[in-house]
Amino acid sequence: MNVKRQLAGFLREDMASGDITSSLLGSKKIRAKIVARQDGIVAGVGFARDIFAAKGCRARIIKKDGTRVRRGQIVLEVSGQARTVLSCERTALNLLSRMSGIATATNALVKKIKSISSKVDLYSTRKTAPGLRYFDKEAVFIGGGKKHRVTLSDMIMIKDNHIAAEGSLVSIVKKAKKRSKVFEVEVETRQEAIVAASMGAPIIMLDNFAPSEIRKTILSLKKLGLRDRVVLEASGGITAKNISEFARSGVDMISAGHITNSVKAIDFSLEV
Repeated sequence: MNVKRQLAGFLREDMASGDITSSLLGSKKIRAKIVARQDGIVAGVGFARDIFAAKGCRARIIKKDGTRVRRGQIVLEVSGQARTVLSCERTALNLLSRMSGIATATNALVKKIKSISSKVDLYSTRKTAPGLRYFDKEAVFIGGGKKHRVTLSDMIMIKDNHIAAEGSLVSIVKKAKKRSKVFEVEVETRQEAIVAASMGAPIIMLDNFAPSEIRKTILSLKKLGLRDRVVLEASGGITAKNISEFARSGVDMISAGHITNSVKAIDFSLEV
């Protein structure tokens, strides 16, 4: 993906045929700074810089991606023609705010998980805003999470509707094994997990399993000598309140859609 081209597209969307308000300012030059209005993890500041630079402004990063910012601290300094700086303002702030919100939420969950097990990782899902997936996934990574399947072409992921359309879990797993050594199967019951594992599925997503049911499933897999053959992912209904229980359940991966599809942006402002 051409990131610079996508950032240019964001600017075109906002400016359309021009910023008629900022054009009133003529060729006046200004200095401005982007300031955090609340605490959080910075993510997307490099993209914000690139947005301003694309229109000929000079921008200097003060707080790098992944660093913690406090309310009132400066993250980016900008200089250039007033009409240009102000035309880029909202696009840069929107992306920076969204990405920082995702990184901050991700980081909070990662800390909860790692306080229990250093072996369990938090993964993003494909529940992202259309057109923003690359940036949403990058924000998760900056916050300490992992990027899981950025696009449909990255890896075979057999979900409930694929199984329903095929008519058989066994049949579609057989097809997946012929296509690739690495693929994932979503299951909804303990028995389905056992079937998928016994057929050689390398990754199994335990969809909407309670932590207690996950533990029972793992025990069943251990008794059958199958646990060490599979990577287990917990997904569905996972929140900041219960993620610690999932981290204790024995899974290898935890995925949470709300860190990208229910973003609470970190507030930043541009001050001239």
